[in-house]
Amino acid sequence: MTTPERAPEGISRRRLLGAAGAAGVGAVAAALPAGARPAHASAAAPQVAPTITDLGPASEVTVLNGSEPIGDRIYVNTGGVSPTVVGAYDPAQKRVTQRYTLPTGQGAWATTAVGADLYVGTYAPGDLYRVDTTGTSVTKVADVRPDDFIWALDTSPDGKVYGGTYPRGRVFEYDPATGAKRDYGTAVPGEQYVRSIAVDDTTIYAGVGAHAHLMAIDRVTGAGRDILPPEFADRTFVATLALEDGLLAAGLSATGTMLLIDTADPTHYEVVQAPNDSYITAITIDAANNDVYFGTRPSGTLYKYDRDTGSLTSLLVPYDGAYFGRIVLDGRVLRGILTSNVVSYDLDTGEYDGVDITQAGMPPAPELAMAIATDGPRVYVSGKAGVQVHDLATGTSKRVFLPGEAKAMTPVRGQVWLSVYTLAYLFRMSPGAGPVRVTTLGNDQTRPLDATYSPSDGLLAVGTQPEYGRYGGALGLYDPVGGHLSVYRGVVPDQSVRSVAIKDGTVFLGSSIRNGLGTTPRAPEAKLAAFDLASRSVTYELVPVPGAREIVDLVATGDRVYGVTDTGLMFEYDPRRRQVLRTAQVATGAPALVLVGRTIYGADIRHVFRVDRSTLATMTVVDDLHTESYSGAMIAAAPDGSALYALRGRNLVRIGLEGSR
Repeated sequence: MTTPERAPEGISRRRLLGAAGAAGVGAVAAALPAGARPAHASAAAPQVAPTITDLGPASEVTVLNGSEPIGDRIYVNTGGVSPTVVGAYDPAQKRVTQRYTLPTGQGAWATTAVGADLYVGTYAPGDLYRVDTTGTSVTKVADVRPDDFIWALDTSPDGKVYGGTYPRGRVFEYDPATGAKRDYGTAVPGEQYVRSIAVDDTTIYAGVGAHAHLMAIDRVTGAGRDILPPEFADRTFVATLALEDGLLAAGLSATGTMLLIDTADPTHYEVVQAPNDSYITAITIDAANNDVYFGTRPSGTLYKYDRDTGSLTSLLVPYDGAYFGRIVLDGRVLRGILTSNVVSYDLDTGEYDGVDITQAGMPPAPELAMAIATDGPRVYVSGKAGVQVHDLATGTSKRVFLPGEAKAMTPVRGQVWLSVYTLAYLFRMSPGAGPVRVTTLGNDQTRPLDATYSPSDGLLAVGTQPEYGRYGGALGLYDPVGGHLSVYRGVVPDQSVRSVAIKDGTVFLGSSIRNGLGTTPRAPEAKLAAFDLASRSVTYELVPVPGAREIVDLVATGDRVYGVTDTGLMFEYDPRRRQVLRTAQVATGAPALVLVGRTIYGADIRHVFRVDRSTLATMTVVDDLHTESYSGAMIAAAPDGSALYALRGRNLVRIGLEGSR
């Protein structure tokens, strides 16, 4: 299962610890009201304005989300960039011959065709567009408000468009002939996602999560029934559907299971299990030959399942971690639409080739960044399926491929460690080289939320959120030298581990009441927990800020631990006395914190500010950032304390601290 670049899948933050101190890169933060300024620490505070240098786009990419074959073209569209662009890819010429721009949306996962018209469903906001592939017109025909995402689209045999939404998990119909729209309502009460759709003459099949259901909805009456076999009810999603000649193929997460269901009698089905994989991301049915092709993650394998013999054959792994967003059968050639490539596989010869979609004519654009870090000579900005590496000496940047999304990046001993969604993987990356996958935290964890490294303990600590529909985050402790990994799930019961800091042999954990996406919080408020590295157990926990939902960032300096909540309230904690000494409002939303020596800096999406530790008052360092990113506020500090790095709009900026502290 993948996520949109601006996904409704929770909030992530990240941290690095350099020679000068910890550098936090943080959580989503709301802007201060117009005209508002943080309170000044004192009249004697330094007033030297910092030097701000614009380093250009923080991260640029061409990422493909939805795709649809029409005629001799495959129409592909982008995600995570604005505006969303649709390209007509010609496999014969191996290039994009026409581009269309959609006025709204951060991207589009959902596509379907009605004749020569392409229908595209966007997210943020959830709009439905018709693209005339015989001409140049792009027309918005509907929206799904108050929902914000159109996750899936399909076309019925009589030419109507059906879709599924988030976060209310609704099913809708759009009739191109009349322009009429019908709302079938929430597919399963309490569930937020309709992640997949398939339609025949009489029935809409809706794949639901984050607690798996497969609903068969009567197109006329709207009545629905769950046809998912009971033994698969513990899955998180029916994430992928394909339908052909009465055969419904359903991919189940997070076990890499595919069901082949007879729609005439859904109690008759085959079970196909992908070896060592968790997700089935694309399926196509070759009804004429009784074969089914599908792509899996995390391995990135293209499989063939022969229904006549019951045999499963691995055909191709284009690259480690490849994500098949769509598989198109074109005669005897399979075309896989990947993250930023189109791969063609000849079923007769076994030969394949690939085309980079950027080189084919879909230019990159600034994306919504996910994390930021620096090792001194370089600044790293992560995004969808890659990391942009900015070389500060040359003033240039390059993109390095990553099979996933780095939610936290942590410099350690000349390398950068990447904590990656999905499946909470750890990658390491050396300067001048690409990321190498090292291990996974497992334990039903999927989304890293924070990471920090303790040189004195030789440990990388990673806090995580569990899989969709699951409860109980985890603390992962990894030794980059010895290679040993320990994972402690449920260290804060029924909560995710949102932030981490290490001090004097103790890992301090800031929790979030949010668990896996699609769950309802069980805990009323966030906690601060102390995990002892000697005994490898939580020695105590407390509620530092009553009513807070998340402790989004933690830093440790001197004999104190400082944290901030999702509402921008900072607290100062004394571990020796196990007491919160004071609190102060430092932002109106969730800020990010970073240490430069023993000085605390913070950022929200509009400001960078400095915190006076004697009073917890703040002073504005930089104003009017208007950060546009996947993760809200972002800030990182150079290891020598000479500069901060943040985002102004979608550009990376250096904030020189020379003489300003």
